[in-house]
Amino acid sequence: MKFIKYLLITIATMTLLAVGSVVALYYYVKPELPSVETLRDVRLQVPMQVFTADGKLISQFGEQRRTPKTLDEIPQQLIDAILATEDSRFYDHFGIDPIGVARAASVLVTTGEIREGASTITMQLARNFFLTRERAWMRKIKEAFIALHIEELLTKDEILELYLNKLALGQRAYGVGAAAEVYYGRELHELTLAEIATIAGLPKGPSILNPISNPQASVERRRVVLRRMLDEGFITQEEYQVAFDAPVTARLHGATIEVSAPYLAEMVRNEMVERFGADEAYTGGYRVYTTVHSEHQLAAERALRENLHAYDERHGYRGPVNRLWGDLRNFEGVRDTSDVRSGLLNPDTMAIPEARGNQPWTSAEISEYLSRQPVYGPLRPAVVTRVGEREADVIVRGGQQVTLNWSAMDWARPYIDERNQGAPPQRASDILTAGDHIWVRRESDESDFKLAQIPGPSSAMVTMHPHNGALAAVVGGYSFQMSQYNRATQAKRQVGSTIKPFIYAAAIEDGYTLATIMNDAPITQWNPGSGSAWRPRNSPEVYDGPIRLRKALARSKNVVSVRLIRSVGVDKTAEFMQRFGFAEQDIPRNESLSLGSASFTPLELTRGFAVFANGGYLVDPHFIARIESLHGDVIEMASPAYTCADCRLQELYEDWWEHELPQAPRVLSEQTAFLISDGLTSTIWGGGSWANQTGWNGTGWRAQSLRNRNIAGKTGTTNDVKDAWFVGYGTGFVTTTWVGFDNLENALGSVTLNSNLGRDRQPIVGSEAGATTALPGWLSFMQAVIGDFSTEPFELPPNVVSVRIDDETGKLSNTSGYTSLFEYFVSGTEPTEFVDTQDNSPRLFEDNDDELFQ
Repeated sequence: MKFIKYLLITIATMTLLAVGSVVALYYYVKPELPSVETLRDVRLQVPMQVFTADGKLISQFGEQRRTPKTLDEIPQQLIDAILATEDSRFYDHFGIDPIGVARAASVLVTTGEIREGASTITMQLARNFFLTRERAWMRKIKEAFIALHIEELLTKDEILELYLNKLALGQRAYGVGAAAEVYYGRELHELTLAEIATIAGLPKGPSILNPISNPQASVERRRVVLRRMLDEGFITQEEYQVAFDAPVTARLHGATIEVSAPYLAEMVRNEMVERFGADEAYTGGYRVYTTVHSEHQLAAERALRENLHAYDERHGYRGPVNRLWGDLRNFEGVRDTSDVRSGLLNPDTMAIPEARGNQPWTSAEISEYLSRQPVYGPLRPAVVTRVGEREADVIVRGGQQVTLNWSAMDWARPYIDERNQGAPPQRASDILTAGDHIWVRRESDESDFKLAQIPGPSSAMVTMHPHNGALAAVVGGYSFQMSQYNRATQAKRQVGSTIKPFIYAAAIEDGYTLATIMNDAPITQWNPGSGSAWRPRNSPEVYDGPIRLRKALARSKNVVSVRLIRSVGVDKTAEFMQRFGFAEQDIPRNESLSLGSASFTPLELTRGFAVFANGGYLVDPHFIARIESLHGDVIEMASPAYTCADCRLQELYEDWWEHELPQAPRVLSEQTAFLISDGLTSTIWGGGSWANQTGWNGTGWRAQSLRNRNIAGKTGTTNDVKDAWFVGYGTGFVTTTWVGFDNLENALGSVTLNSNLGRDRQPIVGSEAGATTALPGWLSFMQAVIGDFSTEPFELPPNVVSVRIDDETGKLSNTSGYTSLFEYFVSGTEPTEFVDTQDNSPRLFEDNDDELFQ
């Protein structure tokens, strides 16, 4: 009895000591324990996603890939796999599993090593949220105390859901939802048992058990998970065997990008960082919906790229990127100057031809080499393996073997410089040599490959809704991977003749009309200070003498623009232009302003032209329509200023805006806006009578192919053809296209006819210009999307009248033949004098500065 008594006392004492030790230990570490109350309001770090207006994913920003799932969205088989492997008694213990602790202690005592862990899922959750993976007793003690707190605070299902969404599973995937996307490119419910078991095995060691970097270790771990599931009765023997023998199917999958619009995505990223700060923007799970529709964006990107390739092909072939074998005596290394200039070629990825001489490479060697070469948009690297009379065999990156026929390469006459091209090739060997590393591309998914090269110049395209400034499409260059410089929003380039509508608008506000006669004659202005003369010239150098302003604007007469700014005044014109949103520092205060010496970005120029398109209002460009939380709650909604109370655009967005939108400021009279827009329709359609040999074309006549007389436009070309522009618009859109080299020293040059192609395949011959270089890209885009935008006639405002005038003099006319036409005037500015049909004397026109035909 005494023994039993002492034994009980000893047990009680030890129990009290143990409890006391635990309590003492708890109070000792309590100051260092974090508050688990935060788990009640935990927000997992979720990347920001950017979508088009029609809900297609453009991009995802954030270091961690995470796709949070509720417990009922996670397949039961995956839950079973996790429980069987990590904590089979999860629903039975209180956060600490005494049986698991005893088992781990037994192994420690018998072996002297820690071979088996005792961490429950709750303890792992505590570590993942609040602690580190440091292998220390104090960390395990803290982990246990935090686990007890968690069990008091949350239900078992809440704990399991947090755990499954918090797990680090390798390849920057956090949570089982993200792991399914990263490793298999599918949703959780689409995974096989073998794939589920692979994911369930990752928590033990996401790096060493990774199915991509260490597939064999992953298979072994997967089989352990399957055995545990079989032992727990979660799967049958047959299911076990099928999954046991399954091959490794994991490979790295990025976010499922549905629309490639990286320049727009980067604009959104910058805006979100400015609004919320980098940490919040990248981890807050925001879903940002842009104003850009996916079809418009893709059409703009295709049009821009095809236009650049058309330019590049008519200027000639610059040669292969590299030569892997064959005759190297006359090969100068990298001949594709655009690659060198852009810094696209990494010397580490280049072959060393001298080491191989004339020995052709094997298909495996070629494929391995090509796998290290970049891909830019539609451009794919390829290697020529055989050259025939008028065809060549190539291997394209990915291992595809194709034959380039003659029509795929007959454009490739030698490039000499921007103004000169060599003789057209007669056979494939004039262009290609076996061993050449080249570029190929497809013009569509159905078309065959053709020889290509990285375009030399760059380009940008912007489309805006003029009634509220919402962007409908924006492309900042050929390839974001090649250059992150967004030319649509960052490149201030001289605008050339696209400045003229603003010069003419200032003149109309100063009392001029579209029928005013100006002198289209050369100007020579002596500058005593410099001892030289300024001689602005038309391009081409054709002078028509007295000419109506409508015709001068449509045919882009430089000297007329100079005479107008002289009449209105340089300072007055410069101040007037600031109404259109142009910055004062970007507007030169001299007469060169009239010829486009000002430099604006394509977006700024688009905004300026929107004032004409919408009837005189200045709108602010925007590209974010709304920002939603991870759960779909609207956090911010765009509320742009609008131009009309009942315009179609507001009706389109009526579900988004629950409050009255602000009114955009009027900066130009609706009468002047209408007259400029109507005048710019003549840029496309011209005037006169072709039947009576008085017909004439405006500089944008190629846009007639749209067969829409309600579209206005203006071409622009700068000195030495370094920048080419076209801005075209209707009542529901404004689209600007710019083409030029990033290097300001490079000119766009000129081309001669390639006899291999003829006029049908090479319609542009001569000097590059806004009409020949930028307009075709604009036209290609509009042909794809014009049905989606309003092109109603520009609304005739009050106090604008139409009267019949004489075509030659601009005076009133009583005749109804081809020598007269109807013209619009602000009421009170129409001519009052009728033309004298009997006056046959020569029309000598004298300017105030006595410079007639100098």
